[in-house]
Amino acid sequence: MSDVLYIVVPAYNESENIKNLIDDWYPIVEAHDGGGKSRLVIVNDGSKDNTYEIIRKYAEEKPLLTGLTKPNGGHGPTLIYGYTYALDHQADYIFQTDSDGQTNPAEFEEFWQHRTEYDAQFGNRTVRGDGKDRAFVEKTLCRILKHYFKVSLPDSNAPFRLMTRAYVAKYLPKLRKDYNLPNVMLSTFGVYYHDRVRFVPVSFKPRQGGTNSINIKKITRIGWDALADFRSLKADMAHC
Repeated sequence: MSDVLYIVVPAYNESENIKNLIDDWYPIVEAHDGGGKSRLVIVNDGSKDNTYEIIRKYAEEKPLLTGLTKPNGGHGPTLIYGYTYALDHQADYIFQTDSDGQTNPAEFEEFWQHRTEYDAQFGNRTVRGDGKDRAFVEKTLCRILKHYFKVSLPDSNAPFRLMTRAYVAKYLPKLRKDYNLPNVMLSTFGVYYHDRVRFVPVSFKPRQGGTNSINIKKITRIGWDALADFRSLKADMAHC
């Protein structure tokens, strides 16, 4: 039996990008289909546009595409929803990317070829096309993680990551279903507990269309909220 791959993609108001996202990533699922069980799973986070309708229409002709929809809850909780779905449906490997066209499907193969060597592989956006502000936020976040958890991460939150089923199943239950920064902690856990993880340089283009729903003001608010969560998570980790 081939390994079952689930690509999880959160989407909110991405009507301008969602067709290209499917055209770009569906062939990856087809090329790595585990006996008809692999899936491209797009989780619609209560979009106000026709994102979900587009996904459903595409799914009529693409059997490996699954569209899910849920009330709006934010990027982090939507990721957790998608990861949980992948675990519930027996994915062997879970890959995550975003729906805004900033990542390159051609770089997936490097991750897949090394899937048995690592518990998790994370993208490292060495050059970012989404602006200096967001690069600064990520660098600041990595400094905070080093302070709280004594870990050194080059990029904690990249939406380009391949994780084994066992890795996600081990760490996802440590997070609340409404947690805002699951990818950050999934990266942090692996380094903190000395799992087999690696960071791989990946490209990162400017958003390809539409408007980013997470602006700097919202990022700052999420960051402040995260500090209390980091303290709580650190306390839990100290007792493991």
